[in-house]
Amino acid sequence: MIQYIDYKEEAIHGRYITMDMLQKHCFPKLKNDSIIIGHSVQGIPIPAFTIGYGKQKVFMWSQMHGNESTTTKAVWDMVNFLDSTHEIAKSIMESCTLMIVPMLNPDGAKAYTRVNHNEVDLNRDAKNLSQPESVALRTLFQKFEPHFCFNLHDQRTLFSAGKVDKPATVSFLSPASNANRDITPSREVAMRLIAAMNQVLQKIIPGQVGRFDDGFNDNCVGDSFQMEKVPTLLFEAGHFQKDYEREKTREFIFHALVEALQTIAKDKISNYSIEDYFAIPENDKLFFDIIVKNPQVTNPIIKDTYRVGIRYKEVLREDIIHFEPELAEMGTLEGFYAHHYIEGADLLDFDNDSAKQDIRTILLSISE
Repeated sequence: MIQYIDYKEEAIHGRYITMDMLQKHCFPKLKNDSIIIGHSVQGIPIPAFTIGYGKQKVFMWSQMHGNESTTTKAVWDMVNFLDSTHEIAKSIMESCTLMIVPMLNPDGAKAYTRVNHNEVDLNRDAKNLSQPESVALRTLFQKFEPHFCFNLHDQRTLFSAGKVDKPATVSFLSPASNANRDITPSREVAMRLIAAMNQVLQKIIPGQVGRFDDGFNDNCVGDSFQMEKVPTLLFEAGHFQKDYEREKTREFIFHALVEALQTIAKDKISNYSIEDYFAIPENDKLFFDIIVKNPQVTNPIIKDTYRVGIRYKEVLREDIIHFEPELAEMGTLEGFYAHHYIEGADLLDFDNDSAKQDIRTILLSISE
């Protein structure tokens, strides 16, 4: 397998990635000039660039949701690899031309929000095209006329890869192009490409790849591009054990991107089947960030068998993302899992641990 560490873009890391960071650390390294495809609501230029010179045209965009930065990091890792002398990189460069928009929503990235400055979810604006960022993406899609589209996102820590005690570290979807969810030719190609990526990922994160529900929504960008008969793939970067900064997950997305491009370059899409795609378990929502066992509360309605499920809220303060625990659910929580378990009695002695102090505050609130 490719030695990922040789290509990791060390200048960007963590969850908070902004356009200023990319302009300072990443764009100056490009061999090709970037183009400005439009401007955000707040007037920030939205750049794109090409890499490669082959006939197969691949269009990819990241950070359509401003607080979903893992795939942005992976894209720059991929660019570093494609600029190398590795044989696989040379093969991809000779066969493919990539058009990359590394950050579609710079206003949302700066504010660390899903939506843009007008509080519009750009992934629900494909039909209305009410926002300048949406228009910029659609216009570039029409000009570039891609053969493949990669729609790059993050997903929350609550997703499991099926009904099992394993997080959906990476998830995929070949979006539907109609309400009947028909397997059209373009959708089938996307499914086969996803199967290729899954085969590689199963070797490094076995059982931690999921498949999103394919409910049709023509306001979603992926569905709308699939409607244009262009094979479109949704990538979702999720949680890996103890990796809240998603530095490991970026590595898995890197390997997935390279495998997809290599499969395209070597014309091996037909080697994979739609059955391989549907064998990927569908995502479920079975994870809490923390489950507190034996919560040690005095509230009489809280039984000994009850557990307290806690999920983190991501809060931007002074350019740092803080993970603040919030009460999500109480009960037996049968069939649910956690990324971390705590015995309630253990919380009594942690006055100096701010996260556990917050959890203890939650428990005190439900004791009343």
